[in-house]
Amino acid sequence: MVRVHAAFITRWSSALRRATALLAALAVAGCAGSTSGPAAGGGRIRIVAAENFWGSIAAQLAGAKGSAQSIIVNPAQDPHSYEPTAQDARTLAGAQLVIVNGVGYDPWAPRLLAANPVPGRTVLTVGDLFGLKEGDNPHRWYDPQEVQAVANAIAASLEKLDAKDAAYFRSRRAAFETQGLASYHALIAQIRARYAGVPVGASESIFAMQAPALGLDLITPPSFMKAISEGTEVTPQDTATAERQLTSHQLKVWVYNSQNVTPEIQRLTALAHRQHIPVATVTETLSPVTDDFEQWQVAQLQGIEAALHAATGR
Repeated sequence: MVRVHAAFITRWSSALRRATALLAALAVAGCAGSTSGPAAGGGRIRIVAAENFWGSIAAQLAGAKGSAQSIIVNPAQDPHSYEPTAQDARTLAGAQLVIVNGVGYDPWAPRLLAANPVPGRTVLTVGDLFGLKEGDNPHRWYDPQEVQAVANAIAASLEKLDAKDAAYFRSRRAAFETQGLASYHALIAQIRARYAGVPVGASESIFAMQAPALGLDLITPPSFMKAISEGTEVTPQDTATAERQLTSHQLKVWVYNSQNVTPEIQRLTALAHRQHIPVATVTETLSPVTDDFEQWQVAQLQGIEAALHAATGR
């Protein structure tokens, strides 16, 4: 799912041409090659994630045996419209394990990888794990079950790249599951037990991945959320429905993505405030960037829980 605009396409194409040209020059000079296997880089597996939510998980699973870097880290950056740089191309060229979200969310990443194929490099595309295609909801890191599945796939990739440290990676995965994600899973279960069936609204489909796990009834038209997510025009019918759900208090809480506040969403969020409907925010990438995946998610879940409490008194 990608916001497609002519100006963006022009800028992205220009940036990609620059990155590809640089890679070609580096390859000719013999500088773009990457030694496969964990022995390169002081024995640590070099991991690059297109986005920092997957990068955070990878860093925790790799521990001292890996070095993880993410390309998209700025909370003010809309990942849908990200323009890759020549430095991004160099970063990906040196990776032994690359984690890409896929599902049309980060199309620049596989294109940069294809521009510089490296023997022995492992590329994990999240969307492919679940048999998804472009047009499906790409926000898989908001589905708790899929987060676990991706963590398992990352750990398996690390074991394959560094078989002698397989036991270490298995212990890291166990700690991540039982300790790192403990508060995250506990909050999800708590919200589901206390607020199951509460009708809520959302600005876009990022929250559509998490609402079912929380037991909430997300009543905003799916076509409205998809249009906002993709940057396409919202139909008058969907706009009217979203407004009516707020003014008639059909929903109890309004959840919006603060990294994609379009004029339409600004207007609806202001309407929610005027109607005294509690508002909660989510973001697409780690915010603040110093948080790890679970800290970020727990803070957002606490905000959603607080909004649900304010709306229902439970």
